[in-house]
Formats: sequence, C-alpha cells, structure tokens
Amino acid sequence: MSNTRVIKKYPNRRLYDTEESRYITLADIKDLVMNKVDFEVIDKKSGEDITRTILLQVISEQEQHGDAIMTEDFLAQIIRAYGSVVPDFMARYLEQSMSFFMKQQKFLQGQVKSVVGTDPISAMTELTQKNFARLQSLQEEMLKGFSADSDASADNDADTSDDHKRTG
Repeated sequence: MSNTRVIKKYPNRRLYDTEESRYITLADIKDLVMNKVDFEVIDKKSGEDITRTILLQVISEQEQHGDAIMTEDFLAQIIRAYGSVVPDFMARYLEQSMSFFMKQQKFLQGQVKSVVGTDPISAMTELTQKNFARLQSLQEEMLKGFSADSDASADNDADTSDDHKRTG
C-alpha cells in the first residue's frame, strides 16, 4: 500500500487533503514539501496528476511574496530552454545542480557546527565561489555542446540549401 498522501483539486480551485479530511491552501502544500511528505495532487474532474502544476504555483507564490531566488534573466533562460535543449537533459541538469547545492549547504552547516570560532561568513563565501565556478564551468561545457550541435545543423542546412539552388 502506498504512503503517498492524496490531495484532490476540485473545479472551484480548492485543494482537499484526503488524509486530514480538510481543505488546504498552497501554504499547506509548501509545508508538506518542507516536511518531505510524499504527496500527489489529483484533479478531481479529470483524474489527472497535476502535482507539478501545483508545485509551480507554490514556487510562483514564493517568488511573488517571499524571498525570490530566481532572477528575470534565469526565468527567461528557462523559457528559452524549452525550445532549444533536450528537456530530459535540462531537467536532470537542474535537479543535480540543486541537489549538489543542497548537499554543499548541509556540509557547510556541519563544518560551521564542528568548528566553532571560525568565521562562517568567509567559509560560506569561499564555498559559494567554488560552487559558482563549478556551475559556470558546467554551463559553459553544456552551451559549447549545444552551440556545436546547432552550428553543425546550420552548416548542413546551408549545404542542402546550396545544393537545392544549384539543381533547381
């Protein structure tokens, strides 16, 4: 039997937690995420799993009313990525990047706890700089791969077009 909590979304946009038998809000969904509760959101009318959509709404709320972590440039790059990269690759890249960041953050917290008296700000700054350099390097490698693929594709298209003009 599954331990996944089921949340139903009704046509009136209300979310109903079937485990607690009560209506909940996006703030409650955020709490479930923060507490690492496994759940899924099901559209009551269609039966479709809409968990991702609801999670995106939670992120949107947080970005609007909380401490935003996504810049406009980052969001624009995400939108552009939908048409220019392999979605599975991008999803894995972002997921692994965030996982790496969270592991590094946890590691840093452990280091600060074990080394009382050390300036935690300078330790965090150093770690952030190393992480930024790693992520920047990874991004540059990824972009080189994509630009090489698109350059090769453009060259092939141009060659095909030239051949067509000569024969036409």
